[in-house]
Amino acid sequence: MAVSLRGCEELLPQDDWLKKLARSEATGKPLRIKLGLDPTAPDIHLGHTVVLNKMRQLQDLGHQVIFLIGDFTSLIGDPSGRNATRPALTAEQIKANAETYYRQASMVLDPSRTEIRYNSEWSDPLGARGMIQLAAKYNVARMMERDDFNKRFKEGRSISVHEFLYPLMQGYDSVALKSDLELGGTDQKFNLLVGRHLQAEYGQEPQCILTMPLLEGLDGIEKMSKSKNNYIGISEDANTMFAKVLSISDDLMWRWFTLLSFQSEAAIAALKAQVQAGRNPKDAKVALAKEITARFHSSAAADAAEQDFINRSKGGVPEQVPELLLPLAEGTSSMGIAALLKMAGLVASSGEGNRLIDGGGVRVDSGVVSDKGLKLGRGAYLLQVGKRKFVRVTLN
Repeated sequence: MAVSLRGCEELLPQDDWLKKLARSEATGKPLRIKLGLDPTAPDIHLGHTVVLNKMRQLQDLGHQVIFLIGDFTSLIGDPSGRNATRPALTAEQIKANAETYYRQASMVLDPSRTEIRYNSEWSDPLGARGMIQLAAKYNVARMMERDDFNKRFKEGRSISVHEFLYPLMQGYDSVALKSDLELGGTDQKFNLLVGRHLQAEYGQEPQCILTMPLLEGLDGIEKMSKSKNNYIGISEDANTMFAKVLSISDDLMWRWFTLLSFQSEAAIAALKAQVQAGRNPKDAKVALAKEITARFHSSAAADAAEQDFINRSKGGVPEQVPELLLPLAEGTSSMGIAALLKMAGLVASSGEGNRLIDGGGVRVDSGVVSDKGLKLGRGAYLLQVGKRKFVRVTLN
């Protein structure tokens, strides 16, 4: 129970979960623990791993975890937390995204002990008749209790009929898998409760539900999201991952420790007490950055990332810097600095390059560039943007 409750938002109903745990211990039969993710994007970030970490903790206790890829439900589009209808993905997009999900989830879960399922297995065979029979097991009044539906209805915003199918299909996943516990973010509570209701309708023992908080991103305000550019992708390189973790605030660091670290709660409490007693909080943040980086790369990569960060902090140059050979345009003998930054892939546009120059964020051969009109002729140059982006460019 202590493992179940660590960092969680809600565990409902706790008494039922205790009974399930006791029965599992008495019979030696593992409980079936389900987590579903719709492959709406090709990459998983640290925010997704909050629930994956909980799955791994319960997996390590001997229970059967089921990583469910929502290839069918992705065709509908999850309306959770949405103020407008979510555009549905194409089957091709879903397939492409799903191919990366399991590989990335395996960085957290033990793949040898993980059951991988796709909800198209049982959702496609339902057909129109089965869908009507399923829809008859839930009423519109309860569906409209859902916050996002209720809000959109009051504001006169569109709600498509197919959106009502999403919680029904997610709930039916729990019936098909006979799950004992379903995990999800706090925004999934309604869907998880529908699963409990449908299991009872189909004569099964209802699952318990465990919701985990939504992880704040690098800004410490908004939930981690690629669209908000406040994320750390679990497939990012080690140096970038390490540096991004070090960029979070001291306050946010402790929440990340609770939700992302595999250290015991006692160890985290002891570390926090040391910081409160005067130890530099950066020491704790480095420990967190190394733990996360090592999990998705290796201990050696985490050590190297720490050294790389130290070198850059001192104004040093990383050991490995990409090298580019760029030709000058025919009939020219030089290239403007903003255009060069764009061609080197350090900025998205010349305008962005000029803005960075105005802010003192561009260096050539370790010297700060202050003139947006700077032109570079044939030769080799070390370009630097910000603290972490370096490229060696040879112009000819």
